[in-house]
Amino acid sequence: MNSLTDADVLRIFEESGALLRGHFVLTSGYHSDQYFEKFQVLSQPHHVETLCRELAARLLARTKPDVVLGPTTLGIVMAYEVAKHMGTPAAYAELDKEGKRFLRREEHLLPGQRVLVVDDILTTGGSVRECIELVEAKGATLCGVGLLVDRSGGAVTFPAPTEALLRLTVEKWPADALPEWLAAIPVARPGSTGKK
Repeated sequence: MNSLTDADVLRIFEESGALLRGHFVLTSGYHSDQYFEKFQVLSQPHHVETLCRELAARLLARTKPDVVLGPTTLGIVMAYEVAKHMGTPAAYAELDKEGKRFLRREEHLLPGQRVLVVDDILTTGGSVRECIELVEAKGATLCGVGLLVDRSGGAVTFPAPTEALLRLTVEKWPADALPEWLAAIPVARPGSTGKK
């Protein structure tokens, strides 16, 4: 049984000022009327601990990982905290100058290991897929994916058990197909990597 409900997770994001409403251009290029400003919630250690403890509890028995891998930037915070609650090491997938994921410490991910990939907000799955490619390139095995929020509503899938603390279907539109009401709202451009 989960100790945090969807309502609890949503409340944490709302109370942190992490759930924004307006007109946003997402890093994927799509437009949306909602945006999760993960820095607002993941900069608060008590929220990080609460959310990552819950994610670890939901995934530990199902995935039995040897290591937890997270992508830069906030995926590092999550990987560390989830790994702490699972009693496993953490590894961090950084971006090189060409935008490809790599491990600064190669020995942190070894062939044959079971790897749980964690990330904060899922929209298109780009960062998670890059981590999965890194896992496969190292000869390790993806055993699961853990997310704070899946804003695709489950439309984005991965080849392993996947757990999101909160699943929402948040509409998004291409720039050339905006509804009139959204086009009338001034645009904000949050985000950083274009891979979510």
